[in-house]
Amino acid sequence: MTLPSLNDDELERYARHIVLPEIGGAGQRRLKAARVLVVGAGGLGAPVLAYLAAAGVGTLGIIDDDEVSLSNLQRQIIHGTESLSRPKAESARDAILRINPHVKVELHQLRLTPGNAPALVAAYDLTVDGTDNFETRFAVADACERERRPLVHAAVGRFDGSLTVLKPFEVNEDGGQNPSYRDLFPEPPPPGLVPSCAAAGVVGALVGVMGTLQAMEAIKLITGIGEPLVGRLLLYDALAARFDTIRYKRSADSQ
Repeated sequence: MTLPSLNDDELERYARHIVLPEIGGAGQRRLKAARVLVVGAGGLGAPVLAYLAAAGVGTLGIIDDDEVSLSNLQRQIIHGTESLSRPKAESARDAILRINPHVKVELHQLRLTPGNAPALVAAYDLTVDGTDNFETRFAVADACERERRPLVHAAVGRFDGSLTVLKPFEVNEDGGQNPSYRDLFPEPPPPGLVPSCAAAGVVGALVGVMGTLQAMEAIKLITGIGEPLVGRLLLYDALAARFDTIRYKRSADSQ
């Protein structure tokens, strides 16, 4: 693939990336060529979209069919008070273009379902999951596995967060198949078993931490640097200020 060039404004804008040997001009051009789909323009999606836009990702797709409400503003920092009652996707687009006018934004103002998910994720290089319900998470993960697209997944609740990268269509260094989302969660929990953020509460800064980590994993995947969290689940305990990582594998049932 021929990578796009960077104009003078972009060379200055991304100078702190370009000076990094791990990224450099070639990595920045990969970011410009990349198409990233972000599912949800809420708590996790807000920092993901802001940092990927600032990083110079060329095309950002946003899936969200909700409107901005006052209770969102405690954590969904891409939206402001002036955005109340506006569609979140449109509010997020305006914020992205304020951050970086070089980014192309594609809006999908709909609810992602198992039926429409494959075509949506197939149109992008990778997907970042910022949803808050298991039904959509399973639809996203299954579609990404089917369409062979990497998925950066995170979840939050109260004071805790988790993060992983899913590439179940590839093999690991030992020759085994990478695990899928269903190796972590074989089936959605029964309705009502896991309380929503609205019911249980969540600290606004927590989603900022986890969403920023998602953006970092996406940048690593695009530029080919570092070791993505494939087969590893990063756990963050905000109250203890502690990170832990556990490894997980492909289950025998999904071999």
